Amino acid sequence: MNQLTSAPAQPKRSLALFCKVVDNYGDIGICWRLARQLEREHSIAVRLWVDDLISFQRICPEVDTEAPTQEVQGVTVLHWRDQNGTFSAADIVIEFFGCNIPPGYIQAMAERTPRAVWLNLEGLTAEEWVEGCHTLPSPHSTLPLTKHFFFPGFNARTGGLLMEHGLEQQRAAFQRDPAAMQAFLGHLGVAPTEIDALKVSLFCYPQAPVAELFAVWKSAGRPITCLVPEGVAGNAVQAFLGQAALAGSHATQGALTVRVLPFVPQPDYDKLLWACDLNFVRGEDSFVRAQWAGKPFIWHIYPQDKNLHHVKLKAFLKVYGGATEALSRLALAWNEALPEIADWSQLWPALETDMPQIAARSMNWQAQMLANGDLASNLLKFAETVS
Repeated sequence: MNQLTSAPAQPKRSLALFCKVVDNYGDIGICWRLARQLEREHSIAVRLWVDDLISFQRICPEVDTEAPTQEVQGVTVLHWRDQNGTFSAADIVIEFFGCNIPPGYIQAMAERTPRAVWLNLEGLTAEEWVEGCHTLPSPHSTLPLTKHFFFPGFNARTGGLLMEHGLEQQRAAFQRDPAAMQAFLGHLGVAPTEIDALKVSLFCYPQAPVAELFAVWKSAGRPITCLVPEGVAGNAVQAFLGQAALAGSHATQGALTVRVLPFVPQPDYDKLLWACDLNFVRGEDSFVRAQWAGKPFIWHIYPQDKNLHHVKLKAFLKVYGGATEALSRLALAWNEALPEIADWSQLWPALETDMPQIAARSMNWQAQMLANGDLASNLLKFAETVS
């Protein structure tokens, strides 16, 4: 009697993602979101090499900072300690932001059959030059390998932005449910009176003019609640509180209440952005998530020598669909890029007036970004063309 037999399951495609943490949470934040999405939505066996597990643990508490190898949410995480070792290369290898993967791994990429697809995932910028560099090849000097540059970006001539399937539906459902938002904020220790105020999340680099903004907020015409993660803007927050800026500490002066929050896992950080009326974000990861939140946001860009980050900031403000003059001027002042001394007593009221308009226009921006496709899917489609 003949028996029907099913075809053997095809092995998962494998992918290695190498991440060196420079900006404490932005680098690993991007790589961790990408790794999870590739595993969950595309059934790819992902190995994530990370050199800083301590920063990783702050956005993903499941990470064991002492483990050389571990599995976290379906992704194999390896502590990348040095450039030595004997390696077996994956089908696709992503080098995040030119982080110089081990020479032995590159050798293994060249020796495997078929050879590995090698991509250098670059940083996000709205500058026009990236459109000409996106997917450009870079042949290895001695090995039969070619690395391709892959740029995230804001139009169809780039790789798009990171966004998981269903994220927009989750955001919309959460924001339509005031009880869910109140429960979430209450779990973080935010009091009911603070929830009723204008809620601002604050995530910035140390040089941000936080004290100047606090001074204006104290005299604001309506209550403001500023929610800041522990360790962020430490000097200004401690000065305002009059005590150590530890998670759970809070104080009120005039119209302003500042509350220090613990670092939370990435899904909860998304909810924090969704629940606030205005979000100050920094680097790349939280910058992208703020765009998907559908709320006004101010970007604190990672500082570079010779103020090159100001060029990137101005390029984004030029293309961003929700950038009113008030938002642009406050963003420039926040990044010390205004040509004159910032007058926060004028900058803040102007932005506050424009916030409803900015929030409405940000939804058009989301639709525009969605039309470009998501970064993970675009990256895999390109990998197929060069495999």
